[in-house]
Amino acid sequence: MVIFAAGLLGALLSRWLDWSLPAGAGFVAGCVLAVLTTRPADLLTLVVSPPLVFLVATALAEFLTSLGEESLLRGVTVGLLTSLATTAPWLFGGTLLVLLLSLPRGLPDNVRELRAKLARIRLFEEEENENPVRWEEAPASPGDRRLHHGDVD
Repeated sequence: MVIFAAGLLGALLSRWLDWSLPAGAGFVAGCVLAVLTTRPADLLTLVVSPPLVFLVATALAEFLTSLGEESLLRGVTVGLLTSLATTAPWLFGGTLLVLLLSLPRGLPDNVRELRAKLARIRLFEEEENENPVRWEEAPASPGDRRLHHGDVD
């Protein structure tokens, strides 16, 4: 929510001022604030969410500022593509900053926990799906034997 609010506010200011700096700066500020205020157990979720949050905040800002135009669809599409193109470095920088600030706060521990949980689930599924009863096929009589595609009479 912090990243979304800061990103939306920055995107709206950027659109109203016709200057791309507030959109990027708001997003990066939201990313830093989110990393510093998120519980260490939730860092894994936070690390993967900034690009999606950035897209949603930018799209909403473009929609809100394009409401009075002749063609809403064209205004939103052109505005969204332009905004994403001009603020792409901020998006990459904010996402990288979230990752780097999350590392000392416990992100590697979260990744290890997730791997362990996935390994336990996979092990449980293998045991559950294993069939304990093996039905052996009756040996075929020599006359019923089918020839292998490499066998020649």
